[in-house]
Amino acid sequence: MKKVLYVATVASHICQFHLPYLEMLQSRGVCVHVAARDNLSEKNGLQLKFTDKYFDVPFERSPKSKRNIRAYKELKKIISENQYDLIVCNTPMGSILTRLAARRSRKRGAKVIYIAHGFHFYKGAPKKNWIVFYPIEKIFAKLCDTVVTINKEDFEFAKKHFKTQVRHIHGIGVSNKRFHPVDREEKIKLRKTIGLLPDDFIVLCTGELNKNKNQEQLIKSADRLIDKIPNLKILLAGNGPNEQNLLSLIDGLNLKDTVKLLGYRTDLENIIPAVDVVASFSKREGLGLNIIEGMLCGKPIIATYNRGHSELIDNNVNGFLVPIGDVEKTAEKILEIYSDCEKKHKFSLNSQNKSQKYTVDFVAEELTDILFETRSN
Repeated sequence: MKKVLYVATVASHICQFHLPYLEMLQSRGVCVHVAARDNLSEKNGLQLKFTDKYFDVPFERSPKSKRNIRAYKELKKIISENQYDLIVCNTPMGSILTRLAARRSRKRGAKVIYIAHGFHFYKGAPKKNWIVFYPIEKIFAKLCDTVVTINKEDFEFAKKHFKTQVRHIHGIGVSNKRFHPVDREEKIKLRKTIGLLPDDFIVLCTGELNKNKNQEQLIKSADRLIDKIPNLKILLAGNGPNEQNLLSLIDGLNLKDTVKLLGYRTDLENIIPAVDVVASFSKREGLGLNIIEGMLCGKPIIATYNRGHSELIDNNVNGFLVPIGDVEKTAEKILEIYSDCEKKHKFSLNSQNKSQKYTVDFVAEELTDILFETRSN
């Protein structure tokens, strides 16, 4: 393999999930190109690395955007001119346009891999998701050599219904050098840097501020806990379109001293070890990177039931799973971890133990086998 193209709708996706694998490819002498829309100015210092050439392609997330026609034409030209050995596509619009643009290149021998970070259709998904997204994924699966899934539910379904090779990896991988437990002294130092006290009980929720990530559930549970956990602090790390709605909710519940929005952060390795609980309330999740980061740091987890969370969290073993929208149950389980130090310690140890299959090193071995295997169809 001499030349690889990585594609995603936005550059931040490549930076957040794929840099270790771009570095791995470069270390093997592979020329690495990346094509994505440049959105890094919105992401507070996030940088694209390990890339020999970058193409700023005007992808849009919405399939209705006419800019995607231009993006398709630009991408088709890039692929035609550069004669790639391997093309790896990610994200819904980025992967659809890539597979269309790479048809001729694939006939000439290029291998096309699609990494699915979580299908929009799944057990319990709205009927419209199945009507719209399932046929699209099934049709476009034929336009690539391998579909790679990051959770077992997607893997079993795709293996049964898609006419292409399907492989499974344990997420996208998280660095256990960057994310790891710290002792109490270091924990207190880290808390000071974000203006928190040694005895605060801190719950961290990381993710884009949007409707799917459902941070409202955590904020509303904090309103029920304020008299029971007087030193409670809720941290929300991320930015996004729902920020003003969340701020209005916080203000309306008089929680400005309890809930703190940190904005988009690239230094989560200095925040996660300082907290007590890592939480996620997504309605839909492929496999939560934020949860794996918390597990590597030895944190108890509270999260909503969905296929991605259920794969990471063994209920009452390394954390709790709660129903989507159930504010009372969420508050109850946060209080249980706060009140039961023995359980909190057990969850912490179990989280760290389970997280080892989701490290960069473990996933790199799985992904290397897929990227470098000979073409199978």
